Amino acid sequence: MKIAISGASGLIGSELISFLSRDKHEVLRLVRKRQTGPGEICWDPLNGQLDKNALEGVDAVVHLAGENIASGRWTSAKKRRIRESRIRGTLLLAQSLSHLFEPPKVLVSVSAIGFYGNRGEEAINEESSPGTGFLPELCREWEDATATAAMRGIRIVIPRIGMVLSASGGALPLMLRVFRMGLGGRIGSGAQYMSWVAIEDLVGIIHHAITCESLQGPVNAVSPNPVTNQAFTKVLARILARPSIFPLPAFAARIALGEMADEALLAGAKVNPAKLIKSKYKFQFPDLENALRHILKKPGTIKN
Repeated sequence: MKIAISGASGLIGSELISFLSRDKHEVLRLVRKRQTGPGEICWDPLNGQLDKNALEGVDAVVHLAGENIASGRWTSAKKRRIRESRIRGTLLLAQSLSHLFEPPKVLVSVSAIGFYGNRGEEAINEESSPGTGFLPELCREWEDATATAAMRGIRIVIPRIGMVLSASGGALPLMLRVFRMGLGGRIGSGAQYMSWVAIEDLVGIIHHAITCESLQGPVNAVSPNPVTNQAFTKVLARILARPSIFPLPAFAARIALGEMADEALLAGAKVNPAKLIKSKYKFQFPDLENALRHILKKPGTIKN
């Protein structure tokens, strides 16, 4: 298959390209530079520029690009950049694909479980209503921006991604530094649910979204076994043979991160990947301890 990918240099994009290349797919990267090389397509989402002719004949498009939500405080300027990078980029890509003579069969455009907001112990699936706040509103607009591609008859799959576990990036390396110093612990009460996914499974889910023709619309891209923040920290501490007795109080998180603390660290949702299970996707790492032991290369008893 010929597959175009935006956000190709990021954590998910890099892993996805390695996976697709091993599987002998042809990969085209959407890049923000004027001089493009082999396998590259020029685009500038903020200025509405895309060499759409280069997308003629691609079989699938995977849209991953967007400003990092978790880096830095959510100032007004930061929130504007987060929103514009996602909404403008998705609109440009969807509209461009809709005007192709030979559009792709599928557009996989990622979103996030932030769509659901802070839901406590409520069991969440893809039919659950959105939450309230910056992240849910962002995710609704982000997902709605694919509408023009859907009207062209392109199958749309929207993976709502949870916390991605990888040694190469995301939240885990920062957590590892804290825990290895013996300073780890729960965040706030620790009762908030963390819906997580191993990077290998996330790549597998995206590939499944491309190839499974019955899959469409929002898809929760998370493990079937979410855990509370407190449970997560205990498992991580046990694997690292370090204590988990130094909690980060809610007030300290709010002082450090402001609004982001309430929506990203102190909030949680118990998300179920109902559509993936129904579509027969087989998780490589459904269990948190197995996933972390694999990522951290820490042998131990495997619980099946």
